[in-house]
Amino acid sequence: MITKFMTEVTAKFNPFSTCAKPARLFLTFLPPTARANGMVINTTLLPRASTEPSSLLVKFKDGKELNFNCEKINIKGLVEEVDRHSRQLQKAADLTD
Repeated sequence: MITKFMTEVTAKFNPFSTCAKPARLFLTFLPPTARANGMVINTTLLPRASTEPSSLLVKFKDGKELNFNCEKINIKGLVEEVDRHSRQLQKAADLTD
């Protein structure tokens, strides 16, 4: 997964819920040096009895925000969507160099 162009990742999930799996796995895909490289990572753990759906918000350097409802998307789809936009930004950066 290309994390070079991400500026902020915000995850909100109930760790006991099965629909939180995509958000949890996405956080594990981030490199250990992500915060040191300038990425802001926010996590909000919802209480066990919460009915609020799990969500993930990813902001990129170009200002685009991708907001995902984790009940409706799996981890593979989540990574594909984020990588699709990251590859577009990578192409644009390669063309300007």
